[in-house]
Amino acid sequence: MGRLHNKNSNLSSERARFTMNIHTVSTTPYPDQRPGTSGLRKKVKHFQQPHYLENFVQSLFDCLEEMTGETLVLGGDGRYYNPEAIQIILKMAAANKVGRVLVGHKGLFSTPAVSCVIRRCKAFGGIILSASHNPAGPDGDFGIKYNVGNGGPAPESVTDAIYTLSKKINRYLILEAEDIPLDTLGIFTLGEMTVEVINPIADYAELMEELFDFDRIAALFDTGVFHMYFDAMHAITGPYAKDILEQRLGADPNTVLNGEPLPDFGGSHPDPNLVHAKSLVTKMYRANAPSFGAASDGDGDRNMILGRRFFVTPSDSLAILAANAHHIPGYRLGLAGIARSMPTSQAADRIAGALGIECFETPTGWKFFGNLLDAGKATLCGEESFGTGSDHLREKDGLWAVLFWLNVLAVRRQSVESIVREHWTHCGRNFYSRHDYEDLPAELSQRLIEDLRKQLPKLKGKHLGHREVILADDFSYTDPIDHSITTEQGIRLCFEDHARIIYRLSGTGTEGATLRVYLETFEPNPDQHNQETQVALADLIQIADHVAQIQQRTGRSQPSVIT
Repeated sequence: MGRLHNKNSNLSSERARFTMNIHTVSTTPYPDQRPGTSGLRKKVKHFQQPHYLENFVQSLFDCLEEMTGETLVLGGDGRYYNPEAIQIILKMAAANKVGRVLVGHKGLFSTPAVSCVIRRCKAFGGIILSASHNPAGPDGDFGIKYNVGNGGPAPESVTDAIYTLSKKINRYLILEAEDIPLDTLGIFTLGEMTVEVINPIADYAELMEELFDFDRIAALFDTGVFHMYFDAMHAITGPYAKDILEQRLGADPNTVLNGEPLPDFGGSHPDPNLVHAKSLVTKMYRANAPSFGAASDGDGDRNMILGRRFFVTPSDSLAILAANAHHIPGYRLGLAGIARSMPTSQAADRIAGALGIECFETPTGWKFFGNLLDAGKATLCGEESFGTGSDHLREKDGLWAVLFWLNVLAVRRQSVESIVREHWTHCGRNFYSRHDYEDLPAELSQRLIEDLRKQLPKLKGKHLGHREVILADDFSYTDPIDHSITTEQGIRLCFEDHARIIYRLSGTGTEGATLRVYLETFEPNPDQHNQETQVALADLIQIADHVAQIQQRTGRSQPSVIT
């Protein structure tokens, strides 16, 4: 399983055992521990309040009483407060009678790798410490989420139950003990619980070798004419990328940029997009740019793909990977289906139609893909927010997407740009962009969305500019597997020519609110595919602002970020 046991450790058995007393600590509830789209995220200083982390963790253990004697996976992206939180969680797990915890060396684990280890070890679940693409450091963000036994994020039934318990908690359990030496691979005992400090890369790397043709990718690097950069953004994927790209596949030693995980991510915003990965973008757009560029985020579940002076949108990337899946060993038997989040462009729908498979449209949040994957209804999944994945895990997976692209490039021996343009010629181009208005007052943002909801009955059938609205609704989703219903997932304006405008409030921030506006139009004519994206979307941008009165209500003349 890729775990290193402590047979040859110089620790004596006495030093490797940490046994003391279990304390019951009185506490009072915090009212703000409702998990969002991907766990509970707050500022570090918020988590450092007395008993704040402990309250949430105890609520989780109380919700999952059947965890007694079971195996739990634990780790995080290395951000500030990660080591301290892990020691607290380990001692609480021991006090709550967890049987075994597999924790990453130095407390590190990418989110995809946690999903991998949960599945391979048949663990009961896992706790991931991360705020994903949000900034880190003492004044930055921290987060915690629980993944269930299939390796995926806990469903709303579980997170709602945790939140309910957090509102009435009055005590938590914790073991009085020394800290576990997380920088030492091996097996330790904490009370009656076993703690295994394991290599967090090995199982994940083995899985990647099973899915992709490593020999063929290595041969691409061996040509001497193919070079790439991978920007790990001083976050968790640095060690994973160095192991897989540089050591196993033979890429140049300087391929991985910013490869050392730092508690503050080097002071940068670890979001792999054109704004926050600016140094990589600059390298990829210079005259002597390499053939391929990629980046990943704080916890390793997002990706950005670049060719030489060419950006691949996440929506296009999902569609192109699906169209080329037959080139990949792990997907040669075909795809069961494709799933995309509702705001993600409809490019995936077109390739699903061409392949004769179903394309599912879900709310934003990877947890909504889990049932489809478990039921064998979907093979590839994607979100416009730079997340792509498949049924190999139950999380999106940044490095997996990079390896998928490398395998396609190794087979087709074309440039990234030529592959994308050829795809557009065959399937048409979905011009697509997301406009983010960050750090808005929460009350103002909520009122804006509520006022949009009130307009919906009057918008259907109305002409906005030269386009007719054929659908105006607040997206709701009925899960085809368990028939659960999720409502109020984004305001949709759909037009007769397949264009769309979507308004949605983000659930991943820790301050204020972020209004996201998604814009999409379809262009079948190859002669029009070279337009600049914002130019192609100009009329939709005006319509979106006019309908919601964004500039007037927010005082913002332009978005904070355009991707």
